[in-house]
Amino acid sequence: MNALKLAPARQATLASVYTTRATDALASTTASFAIPLLVLMTTGSTSMTGIAFVLEWTPRLAAFSFTGSLVDRWGAGLMARYANLIRSVSMAGAGACLAILPASGAATTGVVLAFGTISGLLAEISFVALETIGAEFGRRFEHQAHHIQSVNTGIDQGALLAGPLLVGVLVQAGTSTVLFVVAGLSVAAAIGIPGDLAHARHSATPSNLRMGMQALLRGRALFWLVVGLAACNLSSAVLQAATPALLLVRFQRSAADVGMLWSAVAVAALLAVWGARRAIDRWQVNFVGAAAAAASTAACLAVAIVPEFLAYAMAVVVFMAAEGALTVVLRTLRSQLIPAEGFGSILSASILVVLLPMPLAGVLVAVVPFDSLTLLFPVCAALQAILLWLCFRRPH
Repeated sequence: MNALKLAPARQATLASVYTTRATDALASTTASFAIPLLVLMTTGSTSMTGIAFVLEWTPRLAAFSFTGSLVDRWGAGLMARYANLIRSVSMAGAGACLAILPASGAATTGVVLAFGTISGLLAEISFVALETIGAEFGRRFEHQAHHIQSVNTGIDQGALLAGPLLVGVLVQAGTSTVLFVVAGLSVAAAIGIPGDLAHARHSATPSNLRMGMQALLRGRALFWLVVGLAACNLSSAVLQAATPALLLVRFQRSAADVGMLWSAVAVAALLAVWGARRAIDRWQVNFVGAAAAAASTAACLAVAIVPEFLAYAMAVVVFMAAEGALTVVLRTLRSQLIPAEGFGSILSASILVVLLPMPLAGVLVAVVPFDSLTLLFPVCAALQAILLWLCFRRPH
């Protein structure tokens, strides 16, 4: 049965879940792209952008020590609602602080970094909750799981399209405006959770991160899948952290060009997600995944050697488009491989491993001399190629 041909009540519930995911993703993406740019604007330091990346992603990783257990115990809908309500209050408070602070200086930078830390923590709590909800619908309609995951991935990629554009517009109105808009989006996400999901309770069966890690290590196919996802994220994170500095300093482009590039990337990724869904319908999931992995690795290598802005932009677009297709494949496989019992904890463990490269990328960009930044890409490409080969060498 097609996920779009459900009974009216279930179709309405699924539409509400998609709407909530969209507003939540836009809030998280807007914050994620705004932080490095705001730090660069307030400090003028490319090293500080790397530090900001670390401060944003470290609490995201810490969230997985307890998020899965909370979701398993209290329900995904309730946790998604609480995370967004707390984020809305904290972002509104940070926006008020920036409204009365000077445009640059230690205090302003401190507020931006604090905003990134809090936003990163809450973004991962809501992400785990909404991923759990999406996986539950995927289990109900097993043969259409990749359709549901493609919609979820399309929503995330759509947020990547709208987020940079939104940041580019909002920054012109002032840094505090960015935070107020993130707060508003968080409120919309919180109230969009369907009532039956917001009040649902899961089993009281004990679960924690340690148990999730043990289950992850026991499942050989799931383990290599998660490691492959982590390798992809390392390449993507290095690209995200390094691109603002490369564009502004190496290619002498403007902040607006950074936003335009990421918007072009999001359009290409959306098209790739659309194509991946139909390709999986026609061919085996492993074939689609292997083809996307090859394209992603080749583009990552190209990023390191192209001499001009246009060629760099094209390589980045191809790379992120291939990553979009890979995301559909890998999320579909992950939702099928993780058992329903203790899903939240196992998902948290898998996402923790997948996201570990994010702060590592920030550290690398902060410590590697600017003239050597592009040397990071061949290393990432080689690691990604090896681990994705191990992931797709056997049928799932």
